[in-house]
Amino acid sequence: MKTDIPKGARAPHLWEAIISLMSLVLGISVSIVMYGLDPQIPMLLGVIVACIIALRCGFTWKDIQAGMVNGIYNALPAMIILMIVGSLIGVWILAGVVPTLIYYGLKILAPEVFLPACVLICAVTSLATGTSWGTTGTIGVALMGVGGGLDFPLPIVAGAVLSGAYFGDKMSPLSDTTNLAPAMAGTDLFTHIKHMSYTTGVTITITLIIETVLGLQYSASGGNIERINTILTTLDNSFFINPVLFLPLLIVLVVSYKKMPAIPGIALGVIAGAICAASLQGADYNAIASVAFGGYSAETGVSDVDSLLSRGGMDSMMYTISLIIVAMMFGGVMERTNQLRVIADKILAAAKSTGSLIVSTVLTAIGANLILCDQYMAIVMTARSYAEAYRERGLAPENLSRAVEDSATVTANLVPWNSGGAYQAATLGVATLAYLPFNFFCVLSPLVTILFGVMGWTIWKTDDSEPRESSVERDL
Repeated sequence: MKTDIPKGARAPHLWEAIISLMSLVLGISVSIVMYGLDPQIPMLLGVIVACIIALRCGFTWKDIQAGMVNGIYNALPAMIILMIVGSLIGVWILAGVVPTLIYYGLKILAPEVFLPACVLICAVTSLATGTSWGTTGTIGVALMGVGGGLDFPLPIVAGAVLSGAYFGDKMSPLSDTTNLAPAMAGTDLFTHIKHMSYTTGVTITITLIIETVLGLQYSASGGNIERINTILTTLDNSFFINPVLFLPLLIVLVVSYKKMPAIPGIALGVIAGAICAASLQGADYNAIASVAFGGYSAETGVSDVDSLLSRGGMDSMMYTISLIIVAMMFGGVMERTNQLRVIADKILAAAKSTGSLIVSTVLTAIGANLILCDQYMAIVMTARSYAEAYRERGLAPENLSRAVEDSATVTANLVPWNSGGAYQAATLGVATLAYLPFNFFCVLSPLVTILFGVMGWTIWKTDDSEPRESSVERDL
């Protein structure tokens, strides 16, 4: 996606763009690995370097600032959702919604099937609602509590939750990314989903096999029955536990399925939770407002339960929001001053074969998630940058849309400073780099896509009209 270069400015040289990129990557790596610092300040230094490079290229401060502001503006809906989800978690714990889900989950889900069940539950929920964020912010939070009660390491549980959530998200016709990718690549929705089913089917199958093996491994050595019984008893003594408390979750799922926008949909879940807190748990306005902002602080006297339930609140998301703001400042400058475009063009020039073109597409999308810090920007930038190259080589646009979504959509949550990674870490309570090795679906998706591209499997040409026409006819 090339931006107009204003009069008096020039396109950056490749080495200049690389300096900006490396200032961010190295700054964050050194600060986190060597000093254990938070990433915001190193990222801010990366913003400064990118601005200096832009000024060197002749861009005015007005242009640079416009890029920053536009980047932040693009992330505003995500930041609003973050604040509301923080309130939702706090209110749902006070209302007994999360405790009820944990209680029945511990009773129903056996340790040996818990991990693959996590994947399937989140996959079905996300497929039906079209949102990975909504899935992790509701049923995902409850499954984290169940996993903790079953004595599973939380990063492993988070990986299973995210694997299912992102499978459903990228395959759902209700998902915004699933609609955005084909629109940018130049194909239709159902052709895109059909073409993704080849790579995604392989990836989710491998994921379920791995999760099953992991589940059997931990159930063979874990599953402390006494600990589970203690948690169940404590929850029953501390909250009114009843299936009626599934209602707020069902409301959120139904309004998501009906395509209500995320912000009012999640806000409706907060309201439903507040009503349950007042009517079923005896909470007053002061208690509800306090947990909505500051989160729930459990004081049951049982450390396992307290650690499961002490979380949530709008305030708990402010760290993540500050991270997103600084990240989007950097991404906005890089996009507005064409620094990212220069790097993408260099990668594209090296792609001579179909396989190398697919590899380049995947690597560009992942790089865009690292630099632009937002999956939507990564999808748009990558698809627009490569659309002409796919046309020139006689490749159907669904090849491009599949490569983009198999990489841009699923890897956003693997980058700590990306809005996706920051959101999921804050929502699930597990650091991005901690759950990354166990998020098998999202790690494997781009690798499977690369394999299909290099081997030439299910790579459609523009004259392969039959499979595309049949899909379009179904759409019509």
